[in-house]
Amino acid sequence: MLIKNISILFGDNLDYVSKTDVRISNNKIKKISSKIQPITKEDSIDCSGLLMIPGFINAHTHIGDSIGKDVSLNKTVDEKIHPVFGAKSKILKNTSDENLGNFMKNTCYSMIRKGITTFVDFREGGLDGVNLLKKVTKEIPIRSIILGRMEFYQNSKEIKKNISFPSTKNTEFLNLLKKCDGIGVSGANENSTSVLNHYSKITKLKAIHSAETKQSTSTSKKVTGKSETIRALTLKPDFLVHMTYASKTDLQKSSKKTRGIVICPRANSALAEGIPDIELMQKSGCTLALGTDNVMINSPDMFREMDFIWKVTMGIHKKRIDAKEILKMATVNGGKILNKPIGVIQSGKIADCIFLDKHALDLEPMHDSHASIVHRASESTIKAVMIGGKLVHGKL
Repeated sequence: MLIKNISILFGDNLDYVSKTDVRISNNKIKKISSKIQPITKEDSIDCSGLLMIPGFINAHTHIGDSIGKDVSLNKTVDEKIHPVFGAKSKILKNTSDENLGNFMKNTCYSMIRKGITTFVDFREGGLDGVNLLKKVTKEIPIRSIILGRMEFYQNSKEIKKNISFPSTKNTEFLNLLKKCDGIGVSGANENSTSVLNHYSKITKLKAIHSAETKQSTSTSKKVTGKSETIRALTLKPDFLVHMTYASKTDLQKSSKKTRGIVICPRANSALAEGIPDIELMQKSGCTLALGTDNVMINSPDMFREMDFIWKVTMGIHKKRIDAKEILKMATVNGGKILNKPIGVIQSGKIADCIFLDKHALDLEPMHDSHASIVHRASESTIKAVMIGGKLVHGKL
C-alpha cells in the first residue's frame, strides 16, 4: 500500500511533516519520502487532508470488569477494586465467562474506534482468566498484551514472616506463563519479598502496581518498614503502574531500575486519590506512558486521558505539561516501555496508525498539531485506524 500526500507525526519526537508519502508492506512501514512512485499492483491512495499519527498504546487496562461499569461508585478504593474482597473481585467470580467475554469484546471494539491499537491488560482469574481474554481477542483485530496473575495473595502476617511461594503452585504458575505475555502483579502489599523474588526470575514481561493510594504506601511502611515502591522493585519489573504517591527517592530509583512508569490520572482521580506528580517524574528521569485502568471506573479513551492531563495539571500547578510530551505518553513511550516496535511512524516500525481528518469541525484550523490532538481531537475526528498494516476501522 502506498499512501500519498499525507501529513504525519514522524519519529520518536513526533515531528510534524506537512506532506509526504508512506509505503506500507508486510505489516510494517517500509519507506517514508516525498514523491514515492507506485510499484506494480500496489494500491495507491491519495490522503490529502489527513494526518497520520501513531496508534495509541493503552499501557494499563483491566477490561475484565467491563461488565461492572459504575458499580459501587461511592465506595472506597479497597471496597471497589481490592483483589481479595473488593466489589470487582466478587463480580468477576460470580459472572459467567460468556457474559464477561461479551462485554470485554465491546471494550475491545470501543478501543479500536478510539484509535487504541495496542492494550496491556492486567488479567485477573489465573489461567482461566488469561484463556478467556485470549479467546475474546482471537477474532478482534487489536494487539493485546496479556499480563496474567496468580490468584494467590498473602496477608500482612505472611509478608512479615516472608513466607515463600508454595511449591504446590509451581505447576499452576508455569502453565499460566505459557499462555500469557508476562505477569501483572497486584502489588507489594499482597506478596512477601520471597514471593516477589520468585516472580522476578521469569524472562517474560513483568509489571506491578505501586504507590497507587495513600493507604497502600502507609501499609507497606507499617508492615515492612520499607516503601511500597522499594519492595515492588524486588520484582525487577519492566515497568511500574500508578506511582501516584511515590517519593522523589522512589522515582529516582525506579528510573534506574525499570523502563518506565504507566500513569492513569483519570482513574486515580475517579478513586479520589489525586494525580501523579508528572513534573517530578520527568525530572527524575522516568519514561511515562498512559493507561486508562479499570473499565469499571473509567472509559478506555486515550483522547480523554490526554485532555485530562493537559487541563488538570494546568489547573492545579498553573504550569502546563507540553502537549507533545503528553502525546508521546500515549504513543512513543508505550513502545519504549514495552520494548516493541510500535508507537512510532518510522521505517521499520509496525504500521499501527490513526488517520485524523485535519478538516474536522473540531480540529480546523490546526495551528498546533500536538495541542489539537491532545485536547481537541476525539473519536469523531478519526477517519480510519490501521493495525499491522491493515485498516480495521473506517476507510481512506
